[in-house]
Amino acid sequence: MTRYSAWGGRRVPCGALAAAAIIAQTHIAIAQGQIEDTLPTVTVTARKPAPRARTTHGVARVAPAAAASTPARVPARVVVPAMPGALTVATAQQALREIQHTPGGVALVTADVYKNATVASTVKDVLDFVPGVFAQPKWGDDTRLSIRGSGLSRNFHLRGVQLYMDGIPINTADGYGDFQEIDPTAYKYVEVFRGGNALRLGANSLGGAINFVTPSGRDPFINGASADIGAFGFWRLQAMAGGANGPWDGFITASTQGSDGFRDHSFGHATRVSGNVGYRFSPDVETRFYLNANEVRQRIPGTVSKDSALTTPTAAAPANVALDQQRNIDTVRLANKTTIRLDHGTVEFGAFGIDRHLMHPIYQWLDYRYQDYGGFARVTDERVIGGFRNRLVAGINLLNGRIDNKQYQNLGGQKGALLSSSIDSSTNTSLYVQDSFYFLPDVAVVAGTQFLHATRVRKDRFLADGDQSGSTAFDLWSPKGGLLWQIDPTWQAYANVSRSAEVPSFGESANGPGIPTIPFTSIRPQRATTYEIGTRGQRPDLKWELTAYRAEIRDELLCLYSAFGNCNVTNADRTVHQGIEAGLGVALFKNIFTRDDDADRLWLNLAYTYSDFRFDNDATFGNNLLPGAPRHFVRAEVLYKHPSGFYIGPNLEWVPRGYYADSANTLSTDGYAIYGLKAGFDDGGRYSAYVEARNLANKAYIASASIIDRATATSPLFEPGTGRAVYAGFKVRW
Repeated sequence: MTRYSAWGGRRVPCGALAAAAIIAQTHIAIAQGQIEDTLPTVTVTARKPAPRARTTHGVARVAPAAAASTPARVPARVVVPAMPGALTVATAQQALREIQHTPGGVALVTADVYKNATVASTVKDVLDFVPGVFAQPKWGDDTRLSIRGSGLSRNFHLRGVQLYMDGIPINTADGYGDFQEIDPTAYKYVEVFRGGNALRLGANSLGGAINFVTPSGRDPFINGASADIGAFGFWRLQAMAGGANGPWDGFITASTQGSDGFRDHSFGHATRVSGNVGYRFSPDVETRFYLNANEVRQRIPGTVSKDSALTTPTAAAPANVALDQQRNIDTVRLANKTTIRLDHGTVEFGAFGIDRHLMHPIYQWLDYRYQDYGGFARVTDERVIGGFRNRLVAGINLLNGRIDNKQYQNLGGQKGALLSSSIDSSTNTSLYVQDSFYFLPDVAVVAGTQFLHATRVRKDRFLADGDQSGSTAFDLWSPKGGLLWQIDPTWQAYANVSRSAEVPSFGESANGPGIPTIPFTSIRPQRATTYEIGTRGQRPDLKWELTAYRAEIRDELLCLYSAFGNCNVTNADRTVHQGIEAGLGVALFKNIFTRDDDADRLWLNLAYTYSDFRFDNDATFGNNLLPGAPRHFVRAEVLYKHPSGFYIGPNLEWVPRGYYADSANTLSTDGYAIYGLKAGFDDGGRYSAYVEARNLANKAYIASASIIDRATATSPLFEPGTGRAVYAGFKVRW
């Protein structure tokens, strides 16, 4: 049965709308250089699907759809077009269409961008060309990640950015996040919501949210295998399989990898499995069950002094070797999601449970068992109200958890005497609503809010050092308002004002010799008001994104005290984060060696981030710059791409000036520039291969820095960047 929709005053087959949306999104990827713009001609009919586009290499940031100037007043109701493939897992085109409703900085990175052209071993490889994101490797899979200056004081784990896998939280219930459970080979695309633009997921943090999305059994080219090898003993094997049979479909992927590591005491290995099974009750109702399991064993080389990082970058911190410091994780994640398609939108709901065991010998032997669970429900309604287009999104998220927290003496990597023990419980309930009302044919006013109720309760079970029990609760509102203007079919402008709130985790507190004792119950939530304005657009050989923002923050969670070199995170008074995020994709030259419509081209990808983060008349640090992130960060590549699928070109990572490692602004890193080169073959078909060289000049540089309040020249705060390395990989898919 053919479904119809009102479009421009005419009755049009919804299949045509779906195909038109796919074509529009293909043009987005063309502008990125991600998809060749010499695609076969597509005839738009109600039944014929759009052909699979050939992919190459670039960043899949968001550009507006070339679809439509739908009039503000239309004579009939809007019917949501039928979704191709799985109902519960959006295609990349559908995900792009969804996030284009956001009046702020968002991005979508498809798997072909990074999986077929790089070693893709860390989240940095995934997010390298997303402006506004500062991601730097530490050791193994661990990465220091900050978006718009989020979590600058988090020297371990992650805070300030909320991670999701298929919309299911990866962060623990009290706010911590880790990257060791992220398998870049498992996803078909990654959504990035910068700042207060993640309301659709119910996220509400300064840095925003990242959602890693796995395929379903109804996706094309779902079967495959790959092998990668490279420098410092790196190897990885990965396989995936899937398919559909009537109402059933399923997908599973598994990878195993190992590495000796660039630095001493940085070897590790990991095995990861992700899968899902879906069942379609009817054309409009589908449920899906998810499984994710990880086993990670990783040594930690530790931070060293600036001199050591630059002169002997492969050396590990002596204490890390003596204590055999490690971060080992076992995780099992189970979830269910059900989607119901209605005439005017969709209803989604689900539940999840996570069991995580962290075995973490560091200065003490940390033995933490996390049990997180929760659920979610979301409704999307698109219809005409009084002759005007309107889009409403509302939902609820529940995330609760319990940490069985034990810390022992670390005796050369073995457990010693028990030193502390507690049960830490967290609850988080968030309700959100956002409405987009098109008061003009191509201009929408967007308004929304989120309410968060959160609790943190600690029951101390080790009383020899006093009773550290306590509890705290938070009730926080975060409103948002903005405008989204479709200037023409290929150009959007946007502006918004949003509030964000971050509840402290159990790790925020202060104690130690010579510093005040501040229990976790005294830490206030971090609040920010962010102003944002920007534009994004595409032309056949040009893609751009430009966003400027300013966040005025109260009670930012920062390192204001330190003891024994460890940061104690408490509340600052006032701080400001402001900056510019710029992305560009442009064909510098076309038809270099070809003379027909199927042109070769020399393509430039550029991501530039300007960051100005500082204290605002602080009683101790005045207007000092906040430590932990460079003011200028540039990623660029120039690729020659031939229509046969061959590509080759250099790339650059450039930090013109170093950044401070302490709030007193006394010790900084140095600026650096590192160069790479990659070549390969990927015509969008069955086979692809790449060779990639990184840091060709073998430059000694500092990739990331932990921070404290006041540093000295010998403070051990720095993680050296990896030296010269070459990787190669091969993939087959069908």
